[in-house]
Amino acid sequence: MISRLFEILARRIDGPLMVALVLTVSLGLTVVYSASGGGSLDRVMGQGRNLAVALAALWIVANIPPQALMRLAVPAYVGGLVLLVGVALFGEVRNGARRWLNLGFTTIQPSEIMKIAVPLMLAWYFQRHEEGLKLRDYALAAILLALPVGLIVRQPDLGTALLIFASGFFVIFLAGLSWKIIVSLGVTGLALLPVLWGMLHDYQRRRVLTLIDPMEDPLGAGYHIIQSTIAIGSGGVLGKGWLNGTQAQLDFVPERSTDFILAVYGEEFGLAGNLVLILLYALIVARGLMIAANASTTFARLTAGAISLTFFTYAFVNMGMVSGILPVVGVPLPLMSYGGTALLSMLVGFGVLMSISTHKQLVSS
Repeated sequence: MISRLFEILARRIDGPLMVALVLTVSLGLTVVYSASGGGSLDRVMGQGRNLAVALAALWIVANIPPQALMRLAVPAYVGGLVLLVGVALFGEVRNGARRWLNLGFTTIQPSEIMKIAVPLMLAWYFQRHEEGLKLRDYALAAILLALPVGLIVRQPDLGTALLIFASGFFVIFLAGLSWKIIVSLGVTGLALLPVLWGMLHDYQRRRVLTLIDPMEDPLGAGYHIIQSTIAIGSGGVLGKGWLNGTQAQLDFVPERSTDFILAVYGEEFGLAGNLVLILLYALIVARGLMIAANASTTFARLTAGAISLTFFTYAFVNMGMVSGILPVVGVPLPLMSYGGTALLSMLVGFGVLMSISTHKQLVSS
C-alpha cells in the first residue's frame, strides 16, 4: 500500500530536479531558523506550512499534461490582466504601493499570477504562429508582454515588473528574435536612460544613487547594503558557524529572513557555503534547460526555457542586490527566503517543468 502510494506520488516527478529542489529548500529552512533569532520555531513552522502548500501545488501542476496547460494559458493571462486592472482601480494601498486586491474572502497579489501566466501565454502565442514567424509576430508578443508589465510598474512594483519582463523576454528570445533587433533595442534603451531616470519615483532613484555610494546615507538608504556586505565579508571562507553570525544575531542585518537572508547565510557558512548554494542553483537551471532542450513542441520548449532562465534571474538579482552590485529592488532569494507567495509561484513553475519532463507526448492544440 505504501509503495503504491509512493509510486502514484512520484509518477510525474522529475527525480534530478526534485532532489535539487529539496536540498535547496532544506538549506533554506535551516537559515530561516537562524535568521529568526535561533530560538524560535514559529517562522520555521510557518515556512514549513508554506512549503507544504507549494509542494502540493507543484504535484498538482506536474500531473496536468502540457497540452492542458497550453489551453489554460489564455484564460490565465486574461484573468491576470483583469485582476491587475482591478488592483489599479480598487486595490489596497500598503506602504504607499497599490499591489493587493481584496476579494472578500482573501487578499491576493495578482502580479504573482503573471509570473507564470506571461511565459505560458507567450509560449502559446508562438506555438500558434510557429510556421513562418515574422517581425509583426514578435511585435505583437512584445505588446502582450508590455500590458501586464506596464500595469505592475504603475503600482509601483519595479522589481516584480522587471522579473516578469525578463520571463517574457526569454520566451521571445528563445522563439528566435534576431540579435540585430536585440542589440538595437539595447542601444535604444541606453539612449533613453535620461528619460527613464526622470520617470522613476524618488525612492527608486535613491536606490540607484545608494548603490553608487552607500556611505552617503549610512543610517538611511545605504544601511541595507552596508550591513549585508559587512555580514557576507565577515563570513570569510568557512563562515562563523550556524547560529554564530554576529551581524544577524545582533539584529544589524535588516529583513534578514526575507530579502537579505543571503547575508545571514554568507556570514554563517562563508564562501564555501555560498559555492554550495550556487552549485544547487546551477543544477536546477541546468536540469530545466535540459528539459527544454528535450521538449517535443515549441510551447514546451519555450515554457521550460523561460522558467529556467527566470529562476536564474531571480537568484542573480537577489545575490547582486545583497552583495552591493545591483540596486535594492525587493526580490527574495528563491527557495531560501521566508514567504509563501513567492515560494508558491516558484514551485508552480517547477511543476510546469516536471509536467513537460514526464509527459512525453504533447498533443498540439
